[in-house]
Order: sequence, then structure tokens, then C-alpha cells
Amino acid sequence: MNQRQRKKLSRRLFQAIPGGDTPAVKALLRAGVDPDRADSEGTTPLYEASVSGKAEIARLLLVAGASPNTESSGLGAEGTPLCAAACWGHTEAVRALLAHGADPNLHEDHGTGWTPLKWANHGPHPETADLLVAAGAIPEGTP
Repeated sequence: MNQRQRKKLSRRLFQAIPGGDTPAVKALLRAGVDPDRADSEGTTPLYEASVSGKAEIARLLLVAGASPNTESSGLGAEGTPLCAAACWGHTEAVRALLAHGADPNLHEDHGTGWTPLKWANHGPHPETADLLVAAGAIPEGTP
């Protein structure tokens, strides 16, 4: 697949995610789209799916090889997929990310920002926070 085709497929992937177009995402992944390829601003597909609460699409991307801990750097879309999902209380997306190895204690902003648990508590999203704690998230102030 040449560079132009990769860009075109990637663009289609980013168009399919917000609307929850799972069949399109499946078809694009079968066609060879890179599930980790960021858009021109630095936003990853997994971040986009996580922040918008598209848990099934997040699962598809993870199964296709998207890294659960890759930080997105797009304008207004900075951070990890787990922080993004926790911030908005998207519990099913959080569950999918954790099931595929997302680190519940990973600070975003390259280690200087908030953890997923801090975002969930800030929400407040107690169900999401409880899920993160059950997965090993360490509350702030805990040694």
C-alpha cells in the first residue's frame, strides 16, 4: 500500500469513529489501515474512540494492534486514551482499554499530568473510578 492510500484509509477511519460506524472501521482495518497512525494533528484513532466513548471501536482498534498507552498530541486531544475515557466517564471504553493492557497509573502529558483515576474522580465518575481502582490504580496520596 502506498503513502497516498494509507493517508486516505486513515482519513476514512477518523471519519468513521465519531459516528460509531463499526462496520466501516472493521472494513478499514481489514483493508490494512494502521490502527496506531495519528492524524495530521497528532490525534490517534484509539484516543478518538476513547474520548467519544466508542468502546466497540476501541476494542477493534486494540485487537488490531493499537497501543493502549500511546499518548495523543492533537490540538484539544492531548493525553492517553485511558485518561480521555476516564475524564468523560466512558466506563465501557475504560474496561476495553484495561483489558488490553492500558496502565491505570500512567500519567498523561509524558508523565507530568493527571492519571486516569484523577480524571475519573474530577468528573466525578465514581463507577469509572471504582473500575480503575479495581484494576490497580493508586489513589493520590497513597504511598
